[in-house]
Amino acid sequence: MGLIDRIRLLFRLFLLFTFLAILALISAITTIKFTIESNQERTPDLVGMNIEAAEGIAQGLGLVVKVDDKLFNHRYAADEVISQEPRSRAYVKTGQHIHVLVSLGPQRITVPDLVGSTARVAQIVAVEQGLTVGDVAKVYWPGTQPGQIVAQDPPSSSAAIQSPAINFLVSLGQAPPAFVCPDFAGMKLNQVRVPIKSAGFSITTVDQVADPSAPSGVILSQSPPPGSRILAGAAFTFQVAR
Repeated sequence: MGLIDRIRLLFRLFLLFTFLAILALISAITTIKFTIESNQERTPDLVGMNIEAAEGIAQGLGLVVKVDDKLFNHRYAADEVISQEPRSRAYVKTGQHIHVLVSLGPQRITVPDLVGSTARVAQIVAVEQGLTVGDVAKVYWPGTQPGQIVAQDPPSSSAAIQSPAINFLVSLGQAPPAFVCPDFAGMKLNQVRVPIKSAGFSITTVDQVADPSAPSGVILSQSPPPGSRILAGAAFTFQVAR
């Protein structure tokens, strides 16, 4: 066999191996794609459907409906799906959640004025009116008693609300007196114990630290730090030279 014939044979073998390699790659890609798609479903269109029917359809496809919230809506009747995510006909994996908002029907609730009520009474009245209690934040509020409602959202007699949840701002009462923390560094611990206690504060921890440059018993550092805002009854931690 001549040199040219050998080159031709090698070239043909190279083409054959290349073709087989490409064929194997295409087969692998097809297999992977089939495997992935076999575990996927297209999301059904649940908008406008009763939530129980929507859950049944989703369950039949191996999907799970998760109700994120219930809102007042004049377009959809009570218990009908207002919106969904992912949207209809999107590819999702089996077992994935479809997040939906569900209608409570048109708003028929008048928001009561609960400002000035105690938090307990406000919660009871809200539930009796068909509302739910949402976020409850607490702040110091001058001129009020602890537990008193100082603000609400939505406000009373709101004509158009989306959610039945009502949020409250509750008073903690008058803010306790605050002080600027003094700097005790460089002072002897025994010198500050009595003044700290007399001012209504306390010392919880004293750590002994080796510091050849400082006399024994001298305060090296403190917590809370100097200049910070402290309240009555604050507790101090000191690092003291051994």
